[in-house]
Amino acid sequence: MLSATAITRISKFLSLVLRHKPDELGIALDDGGWTDVAQLLQRMQQKGFDIDEPSLHEVVAANNKQRFAFSADGRRIRASQGHSIPVNLGYAPQQPPRILYHGTAAANLQAILQQGLHKGSRHQVHLSTDEATAITVGRRHGAPVVVQVDAARMYADGYAFYCSDNVVWLTEWVPAVYLHPIAH
Repeated sequence: MLSATAITRISKFLSLVLRHKPDELGIALDDGGWTDVAQLLQRMQQKGFDIDEPSLHEVVAANNKQRFAFSADGRRIRASQGHSIPVNLGYAPQQPPRILYHGTAAANLQAILQQGLHKGSRHQVHLSTDEATAITVGRRHGAPVVVQVDAARMYADGYAFYCSDNVVWLTEWVPAVYLHPIAH
């Protein structure tokens, strides 16, 4: 059993290599973002991580945001979303909940309300189904603020939404007209 510190350290490293920099570990991601578990473990061990397959499963299960997923046969692993490198996660468009939320730093609020939510270096804008998650996300960037997204109206207007394996809602862009700040 891994310590909480080890789980956090490994999880952060997995986020780096499975979402942004697979070359940091010398692995390749296929078009769907998958990589071979055995090769990942071998390369992590060469980098000094004390990890085996049961430990990797422990890290994936312990991640409260469920950022990683194993293939059905358990031989491959990928990040569920948040990539800054080209991948096609294969999520089908879905009708979103009526309201979604996005957390950010207070310093970003005015720009967001004027320009909308842009995906930046990621593939898509990330939205949550609850305000508490959005606050947690916003806190990573400074004093948090939350904007409410009128997802039902966006969907009716023809915007596509996708839901990741870990229930993060994704879309290409949220125009400002669909955003409403939430006062706390």
